[in-house]
Amino acid sequence: MAPEKPTKSKTAKSAPKTVSDFTILPLTLPILSGLPESCRASKHYLYVKPHAPSIPTATDERSLFIANVPIDATESNLRALFTDQLGGSKVERVEFDAPIPAQPMHKRWKTDKPGKQDGEQRGKKRKRNEEALVAEGVVEDQDSALPSTWPGELHRSGSGAVVIFVDKRSARGAYKEIYRAVKDNKTTHWKPGDAVLGIERYRTHTTLTYPTPTSLQSSLNAYLTQFNTLESLRNKHRKHARSVPDEDGFVTVTRGGRAGPARIEDAEKKKEELDARKKKNAVKDDFYRFQNREKRKEAELGLRRRFEEDRRRVEKMREGRGRLRPES
Repeated sequence: MAPEKPTKSKTAKSAPKTVSDFTILPLTLPILSGLPESCRASKHYLYVKPHAPSIPTATDERSLFIANVPIDATESNLRALFTDQLGGSKVERVEFDAPIPAQPMHKRWKTDKPGKQDGEQRGKKRKRNEEALVAEGVVEDQDSALPSTWPGELHRSGSGAVVIFVDKRSARGAYKEIYRAVKDNKTTHWKPGDAVLGIERYRTHTTLTYPTPTSLQSSLNAYLTQFNTLESLRNKHRKHARSVPDEDGFVTVTRGGRAGPARIEDAEKKKEELDARKKKNAVKDDFYRFQNREKRKEAELGLRRRFEEDRRRVEKMREGRGRLRPES
């Protein structure tokens, strides 16, 4: 029996350094407990390029776009990454995609802006009330929100971020350091953030799923207090909307009984203003060229018609003068 030929060991292919406009920066992830030996030297790849959005902004020249950020990435993590390992560039701020879970959206109450005749203190107070006023519910804060059941926020896999530096020079220097680190195969370590990962995250989640009755009661009391305050403000706005017509002269139909009849004078005044605005913005008779041509033709025909009538009238007068009348 012929001896078997030794099989060649397959060597792992090296990861690409660039793809499209992105420079691929490999990160060495920290070791987590519970992972097998084959996963101890795990890599995470960042895709970095100069930020060039479809709608330009004032900070594009000093920004870098990063795709596939780690799920536990925070502003402090990325700031430390550029400061300690990528040339020491100063980061102004970092803008991430929506975290998990996403922030709730609230429908704002449509109100008039405070006029200039109000005092500065009154304007500031009204502005604060309008920012806090929503159409329904409460904008929960740290006191009124229910206790979180997850230790820290995470990002979706493959999400992106925009790193904005203090100036254009820092952004260019950071991108050059990334390119140099990729070219020289420099090892870049990723420092974990405050978010708990691995099996400890789920252990903490199990513990946080059952909060104490004291913390729940405190959150409920704070929520109901804020809800009652905002509900009284919303009732005032509804009462105002029922008694004052809007800019088109209509009175808003809102929930609840009417506190008083709307002022007819204000409604009629708004209606007159609306009619005047419509009349002003309406299409006039001489707006188009063909309308001007037709007007000139009608004026010319009118002149000719009056000229013919005058000519016939003059001829009749001449004929009447030339006749001899017999003496009676």
